[in-house]
Amino acid sequence: MQSISSPQARNAMNEIRCQQCPLKRLPLFLDNSAGEINLVQSLKRRELRLGPGETLIHEGQTDASLFTLLDGWAFRYKTLRDGRRQILNFLLAGDFIGVQQKMGDAAATGVMTLTDAVFCVFERDALWEMHRQSPKMGFNVTWLTAHEESLVDGTLLSVGRRSAEERVATLLILLFKHAAALQADGGASGVLFPLTQQHVADGLGLSLAHTNKTLRKLEQRGLHHIVDGRLHMFDGRALAQLADLYGDGRPQQRPLV
Repeated sequence: MQSISSPQARNAMNEIRCQQCPLKRLPLFLDNSAGEINLVQSLKRRELRLGPGETLIHEGQTDASLFTLLDGWAFRYKTLRDGRRQILNFLLAGDFIGVQQKMGDAAATGVMTLTDAVFCVFERDALWEMHRQSPKMGFNVTWLTAHEESLVDGTLLSVGRRSAEERVATLLILLFKHAAALQADGGASGVLFPLTQQHVADGLGLSLAHTNKTLRKLEQRGLHHIVDGRLHMFDGRALAQLADLYGDGRPQQRPLV
């Protein structure tokens, strides 16, 4: 029998029950019924804690689980044979990860952490159980998957048609608004911004030099400021206009799995 003093046992004891999930208190997420919460809890197997720069899902992996990002930042990416990388989208708390791999034989994309991160881990057949036991939860998974696809569409639009300034403005305003929605102060104190300029470049299809130049240009115009790993937004409306966004970039209220 496993000792209560072992690290594995202590981690299990410290895991958050779905009923007490801190994300449920945020206005960003839709309410779930007691039955839906109990279903998710029954499918949750454990919590996984990773440090910055660790791989959650490897490209080509065939046995990846399903995950909900409970805390921290990560990103989904695709690499070419020579090591060039395209970041497809950035992941924040509440994002559901791994559905794409369930649709095929192997994961076409990888997932890596940007910060210390905590993931809720679900059994591999959880996707089917959600659809079978709760049509609403099945719809929620479909909604989250479609939402992620729309984010990738936005990345394609940026890389294909937006100028460097428009690309950077789009990334900054969307990430700021999303991160701010996860904070009690709504971003008044700024938001965590763990991206390096290389991450920005890999997400927007820009060279590192062009990324540096563009970030400095927007900052000199008084639109934003990045200091000590935090992003402060001074003129979100101007950034949204520059990015030619539909709306102000505020994230839509979403389901939570």
